[in-house]
Amino acid sequence: MSDPKNPNQINIELNEETAQGIYSNLAVITHSSSEFVIDFVRIMPGIPKAQVKSRIILTPEHTKRLVAALQDNIAKY
Repeated sequence: MSDPKNPNQINIELNEETAQGIYSNLAVITHSSSEFVIDFVRIMPGIPKAQVKSRIILTPEHTKRLVAALQDNIAKY
């Protein structure tokens, strides 16, 4: 759904598999001077091994925007 009045608008598509989502109950965050890495993990009770379900790599600038968006949504929760 693009708006011809706003050429900077991005049409974002979401396929069915991605729309299902991935459950995570732990996030492990690491960083370097040029990027942040967030690993989303699912820990199951009684199982000593956990598996990374998804990894997101972000620039520091985008990480700051993500944190601001999360804080805004948490405040509205």
